[in-house]
Amino acid sequence: MLNEFKEFIARGNVMDLAVGVIIGAAFSKIVDSVVNDLVMPIVGAITGGGFDFSNYFIPLSANVTAPSLAAARQQGAVFAYGNFITVLINFLILAWIIFLMIKVVNRLRASIETKKEAAPAAPPPADILLLSEIRDLLKQRA
Repeated sequence: MLNEFKEFIARGNVMDLAVGVIIGAAFSKIVDSVVNDLVMPIVGAITGGGFDFSNYFIPLSANVTAPSLAAARQQGAVFAYGNFITVLINFLILAWIIFLMIKVVNRLRASIETKKEAAPAAPPPADILLLSEIRDLLKQRA
């Protein structure tokens, strides 16, 4: 059983998955920072307060009179649509930023590939040139 486990862990796809999860977690922190530290302050400055609808709710019972969502939830049932709107807007901003980042990475990859393709091919070795000349001479004789 231990040998099977070692074999399973040693497979390349398991290690690739582990690396992908770790890189994904680190990338998630970068994207969260871009959204929270760079984009949202600009959006907040433009809209005069940002997109925080988290305290928008509809009370579903007569007992709910609190102005904030957290206090209202303690008083009774509420329909918290504002929190959903905030999460949805944050998701759309996050998806847009990821799209832009991937677009930049794809452009970088394409430019690297173009540079690789643009490099002139190395001339064939001398023995290949000699054999090509012999072949061409034999074709002329026939």
